[in-house]
Amino acid sequence: MPTDRRPRVLLLTSGPLDGRRGADTDLAMALVESVHEVRYCWFRKWPRPDERVRHLTGRPVPLASLDGVPHLSERLQAATHGLVRARRCDLVHAVLTIGAGFPPFSRLWPYLAGDAAPVLHTVPGVMDPALLARTRPLGVTVALSGATATALRTTGFDRVRVVPPVVRTADWPRRPRPAADPPTVLITGHHDPQGGIADAVASAAVARREGARFRLVLALRARPGQNVRALERAVRARAAREGLPDTEVLGHVEDMPARVAAASVLLYVPRSLGGKADVPLTVLQALATGRPVILSDLPQFESLRNVVLRAAPGDRDHTGRLLAQVLARPRWWQELADRGPAAVEERFGEKRFASRYLSLYEELMR
Repeated sequence: MPTDRRPRVLLLTSGPLDGRRGADTDLAMALVESVHEVRYCWFRKWPRPDERVRHLTGRPVPLASLDGVPHLSERLQAATHGLVRARRCDLVHAVLTIGAGFPPFSRLWPYLAGDAAPVLHTVPGVMDPALLARTRPLGVTVALSGATATALRTTGFDRVRVVPPVVRTADWPRRPRPAADPPTVLITGHHDPQGGIADAVASAAVARREGARFRLVLALRARPGQNVRALERAVRARAAREGLPDTEVLGHVEDMPARVAAASVLLYVPRSLGGKADVPLTVLQALATGRPVILSDLPQFESLRNVVLRAAPGDRDHTGRLLAQVLARPRWWQELADRGPAAVEERFGEKRFASRYLSLYEELMR
């Protein structure tokens, strides 16, 4: 690496870092906060930047956006700024989910960028595996899990590395089991057909029939264009039909650490990730806090195999019985709570995350 100055790295995202929270923006912000040996150029909202990015170092680039959601306008601005600034930086680090618009972008970038800086592309998620056949690598590609790395390699990506996501454990300290009676079960996810919300509610109903007492809280994010109110009404109606009247349905959660700390168990049982991060941050944050987690047994979660409880996707009976048992057995709850923080620190800690990306930067800028 150059010794006279910090290398300049363009952090290419589809929208501003202070926009809608998601796998892309969370991971990009973690890079700016953790890798201090480079000077990042990153996108922020204009004219009203959010307070949560004011502490970030580097050079912010304004994108005209009122809500921070990566609409077509924000994406076009990000691509335009990216092409211009790629020639002024030592490296481009793209943090972009592979969605419907990515294949044409991946084909156009080499022609438009020319001999600009080399590109490192971190793939937080893949919306549809069929998209990979139409996508061209931008450069060295980083997957968050071995499962996605294998999918990338089998569709023509020849330089693929695996770097797990990061949890800043200082922001997610371990906390004792809540004393609330009844305990709270937190369900997270998206309003997607394969997102597991119906399975999670039905599994909770199985646990209730097994004799478990708990209060259900659902923290559900919406996709752009979804009718959030109608979807939330449908979830409440489903919970009522399943005999779970004491159910709270939330949209965007401002204070997620408080919600996780107040929960006794986290339930996340999608049938398909549908573009969500291979290892969703909420799962890692719950484990860091010392909360048992029940996951559907998807290949992307392989790195958590001995840390969480698992059930086959769509197996509501088994998931419900696991939930009832972990709530009823304090020693088992404590054993699971003890595993989480240590595993997160070892496998998803900030130092390891930063050092692995710094090594990749050094390799690409030689």
